[in-house]
Order: sequence, then structure tokens, then C-alpha cells
Amino acid sequence: MGNRGMEELIPLVNKLQDAFSSIGQACNLDLPQIAVVGGQSAGKSSVLENFVGRDFLPRGSGIVTRRPLVLQLINSSAEWAEFLHCKGKKFTDFDEVRQEIEGETDRVTGANKGISPVPINLRVYSPNVLNLTLIDLPGITKVPVGDQPADIEQQIRDMIMQFITRESCLILAVTPANTDLANSDALKLAKDVDPQGLRTIGVITKLDLMDEGTDARDVLENKLLPLRRGYIGVVNRSQKDIDGRKDIKAALEAERKFFLSHPAYRHMAEKMGTPRLQKLLNQQLTNHIRDTLPAFRSKLQSQLLALDKEAEEYRGYRPDDPSRKTKQLLQMVQQFSVDFEKRIEGSGDQVDTVELSGGAKINRIFHERFPFELVKMECDEKEMRREISYAIKNIHGIRTGLFTPDMAFEAIVKKQVIKLKEPCVKCVDMVIQELINTVRQCSNKLECFPMLREETERIVTSHIRDRESRAKDQVLLLIDIQLSYINTNHEDFIGFANAQQRSSQTNKSQSSAGNQVIRKGWLTINNISIMKGGAKEYWFVLTAESLSWFKDDEEKEKKYMLPLDNLKVRDVEKSFMSSKHIFCIFNTESRNVYKDNRTLELACDSQDDVDSWKSSLLRAGVYPEKTITVESEKTTSTDNFSMDPQLERKVETIRNLVDSYMAIVNKCIRDLMPKTIMHLMINNVKDFINAELLAQLYSAGDQNALMDESQEQAQRRDEVLRTHQALKEALAIIGDISTSTITVPLPPPVDTSWVGGSTGGRRSPPPSPTAPRRMSSGQRPAPRGAPPPPNRPGPLGPFNNSADSPQAPSRPNRAPPSIPSRRPPPSPTRQVPP
Repeated sequence: MGNRGMEELIPLVNKLQDAFSSIGQACNLDLPQIAVVGGQSAGKSSVLENFVGRDFLPRGSGIVTRRPLVLQLINSSAEWAEFLHCKGKKFTDFDEVRQEIEGETDRVTGANKGISPVPINLRVYSPNVLNLTLIDLPGITKVPVGDQPADIEQQIRDMIMQFITRESCLILAVTPANTDLANSDALKLAKDVDPQGLRTIGVITKLDLMDEGTDARDVLENKLLPLRRGYIGVVNRSQKDIDGRKDIKAALEAERKFFLSHPAYRHMAEKMGTPRLQKLLNQQLTNHIRDTLPAFRSKLQSQLLALDKEAEEYRGYRPDDPSRKTKQLLQMVQQFSVDFEKRIEGSGDQVDTVELSGGAKINRIFHERFPFELVKMECDEKEMRREISYAIKNIHGIRTGLFTPDMAFEAIVKKQVIKLKEPCVKCVDMVIQELINTVRQCSNKLECFPMLREETERIVTSHIRDRESRAKDQVLLLIDIQLSYINTNHEDFIGFANAQQRSSQTNKSQSSAGNQVIRKGWLTINNISIMKGGAKEYWFVLTAESLSWFKDDEEKEKKYMLPLDNLKVRDVEKSFMSSKHIFCIFNTESRNVYKDNRTLELACDSQDDVDSWKSSLLRAGVYPEKTITVESEKTTSTDNFSMDPQLERKVETIRNLVDSYMAIVNKCIRDLMPKTIMHLMINNVKDFINAELLAQLYSAGDQNALMDESQEQAQRRDEVLRTHQALKEALAIIGDISTSTITVPLPPPVDTSWVGGSTGGRRSPPPSPTAPRRMSSGQRPAPRGAPPPPNRPGPLGPFNNSADSPQAPSRPNRAPPSIPSRRPPPSPTRQVPP
């Protein structure tokens, strides 16, 4: 080929392939290769055997077509073959090579003629080959044979696409000459992945089997159905020759005689045949490798850089070294402590952008979930007034009281304070659950040592459970402290004299909140009928007086505004088919909330979003629905009472006093609960991990057993070291390559719209009276006396004079092409280049 420097690239790439195939990364590195694509019986196997000069592929049963064959041809003084799965074993008998291919295929795919994308790597050394790397892909078949699956065609197409979609893969599209070229499956697949024709080379086989009087001259001259890189014709051995064990050397001689003697091909005989195809593929592959190497080197360097730190840690690693285990135990415990504190206190590194966790979630529990749970404990207004009236009457007994009794106030307040125990205990439970989740997240870094991880989680979780009982006791003690003494001298308590006046002022201050925006966000209205478009997502804006939604977050197109008067919230059970969490808003007076709907169902992506929206609605005065028990229903239905004006004034006064005092209690509890939990739970757990976890681990048992690494970690360490070494070797190989060579320029683009079309070929303009008629594969050659075609550029431009270009046929036995009429005719002594 005359490009010796570039030919040295292919052996280097073969070394790269071996280096990465040994660690299972050959498919991921996108190494430059040539994929051989064609239909069943297109002649792919014969082309490969002609390259090698030996019979080595199974025939007659489609065995080799069930797995890709990665064939590396290497020019060498001796002749032998080697499989990657039998590395070190040399095969000098190619019948044994055939048997090994059959056995390796059956080992993976079984005997049911199934297929597998796992390739067979075969390297052939021979003095009769050029340095090439080819992938023989399964032949495209339409109908399953034997026990093959019904979707065998789709499976084969998917496997072929897996290889040829890579930008670094050259496509060798093999098509028999005795079939309609426009219906070629190989060319159709190549056009799908390579529409510009930059990577596709056409090969026409079985030229000797065409009907008498027909030829493929126009196809091989790249005039009828043009490809950017053109076509090369080959003549393989017939089935009779194969059965008769005809020597491949004799077959190549017969191929050359065929092209030299055929009247339609003799003028391009030097551009046809298997040797020419070998040289062309070698040139294209080396050029392609040269173009790919810079990006390939960058990719390897980035992978090496990513593994450097981890490989350095594993180099010289001794798993059973006691000093290493002790040191690593200290490092692991220290890292666990740092990670736990960062997750609780917050940190700028390793921020979770998917969901709230650790300290952020505990903060939400303190300031959103807990206040919401407190409000849920508040009783209904009618129920409160009824209880106050019963308390006043029961305190007066048989007498009619003239004054409002203090004892009624204290009885109602104590009953309300006792109700605070449940949300306070629930708050502790939620914080404990989040602490345990945080411990599990932090222990993920200990997964290399399963026993250490398990023991650490057990010790820390046990300590959290131990602190749980103390925290709950302290929280209940806070409630008992509130019950022990009702402080009516508190500075924020309104007192009896100001109860009525303060009530009216409170109402005014609440109404003066105006349209302050409380929350904005996306919600899905879930109960829109399918006839009206189904569930839709809108941008919601919650203020102190209304809930509005817009088409998008620009808030330009308002869809609806819902006043918050007489509205309440309740949960809706999650439907079986829906992944969203739903709550609804309804009117307490049984009126329609939104158009014809009694309720407005709103959906969120998570339960945390639902709780957050319900807390925001609570701030706007939309309270959750009360769960009515059977006893309260009976009381409501049977005890219809009426109050005289004097009793009503007493009830109103005590009602205002209870509201005032409970606001003080709630404010105190909301302030003390986070402080109590932080002191008794969170800070204590942090101190325990910092000061006592290591001692607890040492006392738990044999620390050497704790630091026994998992099998997965050992495999990971070996894989990292092998990959790191392979990357270093690959970069060293690439560093020795010199790419300062001359290459053949890429041919100009052509019209390939005919590929995949329904017609038999590309439409051409009507011929001129002096131009010859274009031939198809089914037409006879033009008679000798016909005028020659004009030398005007077609879709390919004028023929290239380069000896390496498949689009540059020479015509020694034909008259020189005529010159267009606008130019003077050539002189008799002028030579027109072929």
C-alpha cells in the first residue's frame, strides 16, 4: 500500500483490543473496527476466508452467524491462529479453528440456533494477509429456522445496530450481484446509521453468477446506485468449489482471470478483486484509526485520572494486616462521625438535590409538621362552647350562679393541655425515625466492611432508642408542668376584664392581614372530568384570604380565585392507579367549592409536599377536618341545649380566656419542644458517636473480624487495579504512534436517496441524443459502435485519478471519452487521462 507508517497503527489497535477485552471493556471504548454486514448467503464468510487464505468458518448450518466474530488479521512470517478465550494456545490446523468456533458458539447460545451479542475473538497470523480487524455479524434473515425464536430478524437487526451505530465503525456492506441492489438489506442498514456515506464501503459478490448477457458494470463504476466510497467486486468460490476443497490461492487466480477476461470488467480489473479490497480496507481503517486516536487518547486519560486516587489507595494493599485494620477502623469511625454531623448541621459538599434529609427534614418536622399536629388537636367551636356550658352548670350545681366561675376555665384549659401530649410524642417519633435514616445513610460508606456497618448501626440505633424513652419522659413532663399551675398573671393573658374587648381586637388584627402571600407552587387538580381534559397541573398562590391558580408560574393568566371562608382540609385515600398523594378542600356549609364540584382535590408528588401545603393552609386559617367519633355523634344528636343570655355571656368570656391561655401554652410548647429534642436526642447522639462509638466497637468483639472486607470490595479492588494498569499500557502504546503520514482524501458526497426506496434505482435525467443509455444490472452492454458518453461530472464529480480510489476506473480498451461541445476537440496527440 505504500503507507508503512500507518499500517503499524493496526497492530497497536489490536493490542488495545486485547488489553481491554481481558477486563471486559472492549465494547465500551469504541475501538475502530470494520463491521461486515449482509444477508444470509451473501458471501460474507467467503470474503473473510479469501482474506485469510484458509477454510476456517463453519458452513451449512448457520453456526457462525449466531455470534459476532471479531477477526484480527496480522501479517506475520508464520501462519497460525489464536482465540482470546484460549489465550496461549496456537492453532495451526484451521479445521480445529472451525471446530473451536462451533464449540464456543454452542457453549454460549446452546443448540437451539439462538443468537448472542457476545463476540468470539479470533486472531490469525499469516504472511498472506494485510493488517485488518473485521467483525463478521450474523446474516440478516427473515424467517426463523428450526428452534430459532419468532423475532429472530429483530434480534439480529438489534445486534447489528449495536455495532454499526458507533461513529468509529466502518461498514462493509456485502450484496450479491444476482439480486436487486436497491433492495439490499446491508445498504439499507448502512444508510440508516451513516446517511452521509462517510463510513460505508460496498462489496458486490457473485458477479460470476449473473444471468448471461447482464453485468454490474454501472454499479461497480458507481454510476447507477452511487456510494460515496464506491463499490468493489469480488468473485468467491462456488459451493461446488468449497465441497471439492478448492484451494483459495487457485480461487484468487481464477478471480483475477475472470476480471481480466470479462469484457465489461477488464478495463477496471486492477480496481476489483479480493487483494484490492484488502488494500482498500487497510487504508481506510488506518486512516480512520489515525482520525480517532486523539479523542481516544483523551477518553483514556480521563478514565485514568478518575481511577488514579482509588488505585493508589489499593496499591500495596494487604487485607489481613492488623495495623492496617486498626488504622482503617479509626478512619471509618471518624468519617462516620463527620458525615453524621454534616447531615444534621448542614454542609456545602455532597448536597442531596432530590429530597430533604437529615437536619433539613428535622427542621421541617419542628416548624411545619409539629405545629400542624398541634392545630389538629384543637376542638370544634360548637363542641368547645358546649363543654364550657356544661362545666359552668356542673360547677354551680343546684344553684344558679351570678358570676363566671374560675374552675370552669381551669377545667377546660387542663383538658386542652392534656390533648397536647399526643402531638408532642408524635414529634419525638418522627425525629427518631429521621435520625435512624440518617445513621443508615452515613453507614453506606461502610459497606466495604459488612460486619463493621452492621455493628455500627446496631450500637448507634440502640443508643437512639435508649434516648427515646428519656426524651418522651421529658416532653410529657413539660405537659405535666403546664397542668400543675395555671398562671393567670402571665403578661400575655388577657384576664376576665379584657376578655370581650381583646376578642374583638384579635378579630380586627386577623382581618388586617390582607393578601399576604403565604405559599406558591405547582399542584395538580385531580377531580377534573376526562371530558374537560382530565387532571391538570397549575401554579397555585396561597394568600391570607384566597387560593388562586394560574396557567404557569409567570402568573399572567389566572384560572380561578377561591376565597378561604368556611373552607377546611381533609385527606383523600391514594388511588390504586395513581402515584400522587392527594388532599381536598371542601366547604363546611356543603356548597360547591369549584364550579360544579363540592370538593377541590389537589395532588402532590410526595407526602412531604402534602404536609407542607396543609401547614401553609393552616396559617391561612383553613383548618383540617375533625374526625367525629360515635360518642360525639350521639352527644350532638341527643343533647340539644339552649343558653340564656347570661350563660351565653359567661361561655363567651371563658371561651376567650381559654383561647388566650392556650395561645400562651402553644407558644411555650412550640418553643420548648425543639430545644428539648435537640438537647436530649440530637446533640446527645452526636456526642455519643464522637466520644463513645469507637470504644463500643472495640468492646463488641474482635476488631479484626469487624474489618473483614466484603467479597464485592475485593472484586472491586482487583478490577480497579487491572483497569488502571490496562489504561496505562494503552496510553503508552498510543504515545508511541506517529501519525505524520499521507492519506487518501475522502471522496465527494453523492445522492444516496435510492437506498431504502421502493423503486429499483436512482432516477436519472433523460439521455441526450449523443449520450449512451445508462445500464442497470439487467441490461446488455451497448454495442461497440455506440458513441461514447460525454465527460461531464455526475453526482460524484469527474473520476478520481488516484490509484487508491474505487471510483476511478481505467478504460484501456475503450475509446477516450468525448469532450463537451463547448470546448475544442482534443488534438490527436493529446492524452486524456483514464
